Parts: sequence; structure tokens; C-alpha cells
Amino acid sequence: MSPMRQAIAALMSDRALAVVRAADLPDVQGLCAALAEGGISIVELTFTISDARRHLATAVQASSATGARVGAGTVLSSELATMAIDAGAEFLVTPGIGRDAAEIVEIGHRAGAAVVLGAFTASEVLTALELGADAVKIFPARLAGPLHFADLRGPFPGARLLASGGVTAENARAFLDAGAIAASAGTTVVSPRAVEQSDWGAITTSAREFRKACSE
Repeated sequence: MSPMRQAIAALMSDRALAVVRAADLPDVQGLCAALAEGGISIVELTFTISDARRHLATAVQASSATGARVGAGTVLSSELATMAIDAGAEFLVTPGIGRDAAEIVEIGHRAGAAVVLGAFTASEVLTALELGADAVKIFPARLAGPLHFADLRGPFPGARLLASGGVTAENARAFLDAGAIAASAGTTVVSPRAVEQSDWGAITTSAREFRKACSE
């Protein structure tokens, strides 16, 4: 199985991933290990993190020890896509469809990485699929609500839809039941404060609760 398909297969199997947006990330290896202990092994490190490329590279290098599958989020340009691929990212995620979207897909696929393009409306989902996205992130999921996923599954029954933005342990199962292949755990699981203080116990507990909610 290609690395691209492995990343998507893991996402569909785990049904959960963690999105990291902390301003300061003192120990990315410790963070990935804490998330994995809580049952979330797919980690999206966003480019809103200071020195994100270095953290990506460190997390990738430590993946054999932590068990994490590491990708890059908030990929807004082809330059950031290239930077993420050079750091070893297994997947790329965008918040929407910008002018570099087609090139981001090309850069990711050329390197064997999966690409998840962000969308909200049916027109945007169609565009993302036409550009070759391996999955489509519906963002913000909180605003759309689970019924939006059920509606999108009508015209796009084969689309892999990812719920992101405002997804919590309380509502994750509803998004999955409505057709999302996986749910993104944001700051309710990966608290910026806990990350900055290396409070791995708190993050493991939150990850375990989120993962359990997705599995029930």
C-alpha cells in the first residue's frame, strides 16, 4: 500500500486525529507520545505553530518511538506544502481552496503524501474532489452541524469527508454517524496551555475521552 493510501486508511480506521495549534511547542515528541497513549496516533501540526517545519521534522524522526503519523495543517501555499514534504509530512491539510490548491495536491501526490483540502459548501467539495483531494475537510464543522454531512453524502456518496472545527467528545459521534470518515480533535483535546506546560497526563486523558467517543 502506498504511503498516501496508508495515511487515508489509518484515518478511516482510527476515525480521529489531533490538530495542534499551540503557539509554543517545547516538546513535540512528548506531545505525540501523550496523544498516542490516549489512542490518537494521527497528528496534524499546523503552520500557525512557531517554527513549524522544525517541529514537523522532529515529530517525523521520532515517529518510530511515539507511533505517530505526522502531517501538516494550515498549508496555505505551495511553498508551505514543499516545506512540509521536505520535513517528512505524511499528509497535507488546507483550511480552504486557495489559488495554490491544485499545486498543493500535485506536490503532495508527487511525494506520496495524502492531501486533504478544506471546503464548506457543495460547490467547494466538488472543486476539491475535481482537484484530486484524497479527502475533504468540512470546516468549520461546528457551524455546519452533523446534518450538513448527511446532506453532502447525497450528491457525493463516495467522498471522504473529515469533520474539523468545533468538534468535541460530546459531538464527534454525531458527525461520524452523519457520514464523516473521521473527526478532528482541536483545542478541547490539545489544550495550548497543556502543551506549553508539557502536561501530558491531561492531554492523554482528553485524547482517550475523544477517542472513546469516536469508537462508541
